[in-house]
Amino acid sequence: MILVNILLLSIGFFALIKGADMFVSGSSSIAARFHVPSLIIGLTLVAMGTSAPELAVSVTAALQGSNEIAIFLFMLPFFRTGYQPM
Repeated sequence: MILVNILLLSIGFFALIKGADMFVSGSSSIAARFHVPSLIIGLTLVAMGTSAPELAVSVTAALQGSNEIAIFLFMLPFFRTGYQPM
């Protein structure tokens, strides 16, 4: 059983790396066709990569009825920057 779990973990890790590589190369080639500067491409990919996990958790939490997690993840950036809404 442990061997199967290690095998599945290894396959998932490989698929994650390969999928990320395909995503970055595909996105970069599409943006290059439209003559988008490489700085904009890099910043956009980093922004998407850092926001995607929070979006996935928020959507999953909202679908399961745990709305407080989705609201917390929405409000978290405001607390990180020290922004105080009036």
